Amino acid sequence: MAHLIEIILQAVLALTWKNLVMMAVGGVLIYLAVAKDYEPVLLLPIGFGAILTNLPLTGIADVDQHGLLGILYEAGVATELFPLLIFIGIGAMTDFGPLLENPRMALLGAAGQLGIFGTLMLALALGFDLNEAASIGIIGAIDGPTAIYVSSRLAPELLGPIAVAAYSYMSLVPIIQPPVMRLLTTDAERKVRMPYTQREIFKTTRVLFPVVVTIVVSLISPKASPLIATLMFGNLMRESGVVERLSKSAQNEIANITTIFLGLTIGSTMTGESFIRTETVLILAMGLLAFVLDTMGGVLFGKLMYLLSGKKFNPLIGAAGISAFPMSARIVQRVGQEYDFGNFLLMHAMGANTAGQLGSVIAGGIVLALVSGAF
Repeated sequence: MAHLIEIILQAVLALTWKNLVMMAVGGVLIYLAVAKDYEPVLLLPIGFGAILTNLPLTGIADVDQHGLLGILYEAGVATELFPLLIFIGIGAMTDFGPLLENPRMALLGAAGQLGIFGTLMLALALGFDLNEAASIGIIGAIDGPTAIYVSSRLAPELLGPIAVAAYSYMSLVPIIQPPVMRLLTTDAERKVRMPYTQREIFKTTRVLFPVVVTIVVSLISPKASPLIATLMFGNLMRESGVVERLSKSAQNEIANITTIFLGLTIGSTMTGESFIRTETVLILAMGLLAFVLDTMGGVLFGKLMYLLSGKKFNPLIGAAGISAFPMSARIVQRVGQEYDFGNFLLMHAMGANTAGQLGSVIAGGIVLALVSGAF
């Protein structure tokens, strides 16, 4: 009994106020996941992982002590395995049909990455080194796996706040995007109707698309090859129609198991000593700025397309040119119907949204190439 009391006292005395704060942060993330349904599949395990890693004397995040979270980090995050496995699942879940039916939406997917490079430049101006600035900028991809992949390679010490910012802001799409969309568009622009005429996309085109995209992107930006290859391989399984069992496994078992492990390991990086710093507040603020800039870039390019089309293109669709799929497309539909209930923008926005998914992956590869100095 005396020995047990001594162990408990040692654990209590080892707790610091920073540990307690981060355990409270973990509790807040769990609350947001359960009570508010904010990205629960990631925020729930991240929050629990944050609580676990801040418990003293457990060694659960210490790889030298064979701690569970430490082993998972070394096996799945340090090697970049977990985000790449998730990309296979995302590819298997994504229908690029709306983009193939309207290829010009790819321009909005490119414009929706403005926040990445704008935030990168701001981070450099604030004193972060190039690797850190690039990792912070990639929050603007609004794509958790891409943010984790890039930051784990360039600035693993910032992985915790970057991942939390990326997934938190993804869950806040319905709150962040509409005010920016309304601010940058006029009433007339928001009411533009775009009739949707579905074009048949042949199976050959759907099968060739992931193969051609992988080859082209890998040749243009070799650093993006692991990201684009896993995303497109998942999509190839979906569109081929001959490996339905593998496609469903990628969408369900592989994606779900990897998401659990990834969330826990991200939480394990959120120790009091590493997380409670001035830099963390700056990262969270710049992540929000990146999201706003992304939305602005897409909407402003949409306004350009509105003018070039003779006022026949609805600029709201530009807001879907980010990677938050399919939430952003749904927000475009919702905002459009606020001004014209009969306006149907969803399928157009889905094309821009899938283009944003591709754009974020390519942007991640470009960032890695810029930092390494070679394409």
